[in-house]
Amino acid sequence: MAARIVFLRAYSKLWTAAVAACLAALILGALILHRSFALTAFSDWIQCILLLSGALSLIPNVVRSRGRVRLFWALLATGMAFWFSYQLMWTYFEVWLRVDVPDLCAGDIILFLHIVPMMAALALRAHAPQEEYSARLRRLDFTLMMVWWMYLYIFAVMAWQYIVPNIEAYNENLNLLYLIEKLAFLSAVFVAWMNSKNGWKILYANLFGASLTYGAGSYFANWALGRHAYYSGSLYDIPLTASMAWITVIGLWSRDEQPRTSTQTSSTSHGVWLARVGMVTVFSLPLFAAWALLDSIVPPRVRSFRLVLTLGAALFMGIIVFVRQRLLDRELLRLLNQSRESFVNLKRLQAQITESEKLASIGQLVGGAAHELNNPIAAMMGYSDILLNTPLNPNQHDLAAKIGQQVRRTKSLVASLLSFGKQGAAAMAPVDLTTLLRTALKLSQPQWKTLNIDVLTVLPPDLPRVLGDSNQLLQVCVQILNSAINALDRQNSRTLTVAAEHKDGVAVIHIFETSLPASSAASQGPTLESDEAHPGSAQPLSGLGLSACQGILQQHQGKISWQCDPISGTSIRVELPVISALEKSPVAAVPGTWQPQPFA
Repeated sequence: MAARIVFLRAYSKLWTAAVAACLAALILGALILHRSFALTAFSDWIQCILLLSGALSLIPNVVRSRGRVRLFWALLATGMAFWFSYQLMWTYFEVWLRVDVPDLCAGDIILFLHIVPMMAALALRAHAPQEEYSARLRRLDFTLMMVWWMYLYIFAVMAWQYIVPNIEAYNENLNLLYLIEKLAFLSAVFVAWMNSKNGWKILYANLFGASLTYGAGSYFANWALGRHAYYSGSLYDIPLTASMAWITVIGLWSRDEQPRTSTQTSSTSHGVWLARVGMVTVFSLPLFAAWALLDSIVPPRVRSFRLVLTLGAALFMGIIVFVRQRLLDRELLRLLNQSRESFVNLKRLQAQITESEKLASIGQLVGGAAHELNNPIAAMMGYSDILLNTPLNPNQHDLAAKIGQQVRRTKSLVASLLSFGKQGAAAMAPVDLTTLLRTALKLSQPQWKTLNIDVLTVLPPDLPRVLGDSNQLLQVCVQILNSAINALDRQNSRTLTVAAEHKDGVAVIHIFETSLPASSAASQGPTLESDEAHPGSAQPLSGLGLSACQGILQQHQGKISWQCDPISGTSIRVELPVISALEKSPVAAVPGTWQPQPFA
């Protein structure tokens, strides 16, 4: 890569040296040689070479760029190609045919139009970030202005070329219109120069210098031509040739030091002013029509031609304005819909922020209350355990056990309150759900052992890991087990089954109650997803403890649901996405593989 850069820079220096040699040779010929055919041929070919060099130097920038920057360089190269075509035509007359260029030359329009693509390149504002103004509307505005320049040339120049030939009026109008066009281009380059930065500022400064040199040289060449003092290869050609060589320097410098578009935000003011200029061009047509109608000096044929031309231009530009207005209406409608959506999203976000502030306040409140409740709960739990260890009759023992159960339930609720009030960012790491569930069962074992509840487990050893905070997930499992135990219908002597499986990249935990004996629980395998068996009864969890669990699972991109059915009892389902790198193909559930085991 470094060798390629060195080669390109050496190649650019060699190219620049060749251009400088061509310019020096032309200056030397203008100073030494007298007016002759050899000097004319030498000067014309040098100018052709320099213009071709300028156009070719811009092409690599077109290839290397993207978007508006590419279009910018392409338009500049197009303008240089027009200029080269005009000079080639000039050389054809003076060198090949050995005659002067005709006074009423049809190729003059090429020289006039070569500035139009360059003005379009400046209007792109390639140095600025992409504006909100629609690109399609911008292209229509460019088309409108280009049609307007064409209209001006036909109105002011071609009328004296084809309708009523008049060399004096033709040259006068052509020079005046060309001067106005060059001044407009110089003004546009100056504004771009002042509003750009870094590499673009240097580029526009050089472009302004080359354009100013060309404009001044063109003015003095026309002045000398009017006094029959100009000839090809004279001193008047030196500024023109210098501006041609300057374009090559700009193209080569930009290839080595590619200007970068600014990343700062931009407004739509430029697009608005561009649209206003387009409207001005449309409104100027009636003024030109009135001028053509009231100008009694021009011949009637020219007057009629200009009126018909103005009518045709008004029709064509009116169609462009109509299409532009349709596109503008669609653009405004799209922006209106976007603003409505943004307003709705803003209101939704405001409501969420308000709700978050309320939840934060509630969390601080319940956190403080939970800390105050821990001391009496610990005392009641100790007294209930002491009471259970004293000699009691069966009824008293059951009452003491119920007191201990309710105290432990209250302690679990207080722990949920603390978790709800202190939820924060989870420390994510791979978690083994099988080990986590067994730990949760061990922690809740005193509760379901005291209540004489049987717990069966269906926990496969190859269950994929999930990404999460092990402490928070353990809290979720303990809370869900406690909620399931408290909701258990013990009058029908039901047991609690805890199962897990891997399905479609998701680890699913099932906790449900059943009255079937352990030996026949294998048939429960296909009906583990009891909330799918009764989709109408599945519903979101409620309650403060389970709401805290739901918040933790949302942080882990999981979800939880439960159902309460008089026949099948309570069923809870938890889903957590597994780690993609550790996913394994799910094992098909067949009779005999789901064997519930009593948890000891």
